[in-house]
Amino acid sequence: MTSFNRSTSRRLKKLTQIPSVWEGDRRPLSSSQTHNSDLEAKGECILWVDGSQGIVRGMDVVAAETGPEAIVRTLMRAMEHPHSPAKPARPQRIVVKDREIQFYLRGVLQDLDIAIDYVPELPLIDELFRGFTDILDSQVPDLPPQYAQALREKAFAIWQAAPWELLEEQQILSIEINKWDVGTLYASVMGMLGMEYGILLYRSEESLKRFRATVLTEDESQGHLEEAFLKQDCLFLTFESADDIDEDDDEDDDEEFGDLADLPLSEIEPTFGNIHPLEGLRSVLYDEEALVVLVALESLNRFIRDHRRQLSDDTFPTLSRRYRIPLPESSDEPTKSLPVTVCSMPQLAAELEEIGGFDVEDDDMESESTPMFQSLRDDLIPEDSFLSLGVVSWEMLEYLHQGAKYHKTGEITQAGDGLPVILIQTSRPKAKTVISNIEEAGGLKAICFNPGADPFDSKGYDLGLLQTENGELFLFGEFEDDDPIHVEARKKWNQRCKNTKGYCGLIIAKGLTGSSRGNPQLRDMMALFEARYLSPKDLGIGTLQLMPQLQFE
Repeated sequence: MTSFNRSTSRRLKKLTQIPSVWEGDRRPLSSSQTHNSDLEAKGECILWVDGSQGIVRGMDVVAAETGPEAIVRTLMRAMEHPHSPAKPARPQRIVVKDREIQFYLRGVLQDLDIAIDYVPELPLIDELFRGFTDILDSQVPDLPPQYAQALREKAFAIWQAAPWELLEEQQILSIEINKWDVGTLYASVMGMLGMEYGILLYRSEESLKRFRATVLTEDESQGHLEEAFLKQDCLFLTFESADDIDEDDDEDDDEEFGDLADLPLSEIEPTFGNIHPLEGLRSVLYDEEALVVLVALESLNRFIRDHRRQLSDDTFPTLSRRYRIPLPESSDEPTKSLPVTVCSMPQLAAELEEIGGFDVEDDDMESESTPMFQSLRDDLIPEDSFLSLGVVSWEMLEYLHQGAKYHKTGEITQAGDGLPVILIQTSRPKAKTVISNIEEAGGLKAICFNPGADPFDSKGYDLGLLQTENGELFLFGEFEDDDPIHVEARKKWNQRCKNTKGYCGLIIAKGLTGSSRGNPQLRDMMALFEARYLSPKDLGIGTLQLMPQLQFE
């Protein structure tokens, strides 16, 4: 048996011994009536109470598998550092109702002149735990028990249907329910950018428009964003990693980006809730809200299943479908099913796109890159991509940080009109491939412009290069030295990089074949890779020579 060090025993014996009887016990943190599994998972509660004065001197919560040493650790704190208003002291007598605890304490505390006795009841601790039980029994569960399993099943069906692979946040679906004081919900799908996954079910168009307009057009300070968030009027379903839920206090999790879509289904956890301007955020659904969400998710899942091919196109088509959704047998509703109509809303999507308009300054544009220069790879950027050298304002950069895959490289000095960027616009599948290839190469290290030459016609080129962290160089663009548009764009690029102390960025966007071709909007920006700018001298590879491409038939 572990015992105190002699120095610890001497220190504890110096405490004033008061003529008090202390009660001690260790019990599970769960209510016998509710059998709350979440509380049971939190472990057991250790209590030390001064029965003579009627005050709690020490309390701890420990895992159920923690050994008997824990009750002694809590007792030591109860003696040396008790809860206010108690003063440091040593009791004359301790009573417990567990024989094992009694024998263990007798062995450990034998040098402290404290009597350890067994009693069948601990009145004060019993009363405290009854109070705990009353509190636990009065707590409202996150989901109504009769609908909890069905809601989770609908949530996992949505996860597997992955509507974010088809719909962007502004591509709204209306869900007409006309039940439980709900007319039409407006579903916004989160997740296409690989950040937050979920469904927002707005109770009105006005709330949806107001939120997006507020976030995208006004002050972007943290307080402002939080206020805008809490003024939404919607029900929601979001998905998180089960590890993140279990480790909310792990600060390192926020620093490492991970796509939930890469995790197995067993590690995905759905969360439901409600946001209202007068209620704020609550992660609890009441009975009628749970039924509304059940019906909405089932109808949304059916709509995605029935129109997956049409929704896969770059355009957002006009679609409508009516369903009869069965209601849970556990509900008190007189009918067994409910008619629901789901429609796409391309006109509303266009309005929201206009609200979130995003302009990149197109200082220079190219659409093709065909020659192959010595020691370069040209298989990273698709050949039919749209290319732009430009700048992103510091304000819009903040929105990109929040809405796109963001790969940070350092603390950027915010000087000048914004961050100089290379923007590559291609189709969404190709954009995802480009992003994945850069990530697999360790990320983007640098963006460079290096001289190139064609020895056959004496032409000179300015070659746009991307250097990944594994040291490879990829060609993203070729510009003729005497092109006045490019010459002016390079001057602006160099000055902006000087303003930012050598920091720049690469934006990968989708929408090449859609309405935003050549003018990608914020919604189209899928990833931002920050990088360093390298001069030809820093790169140190000299002038690259054009190598002839030989073709044989």
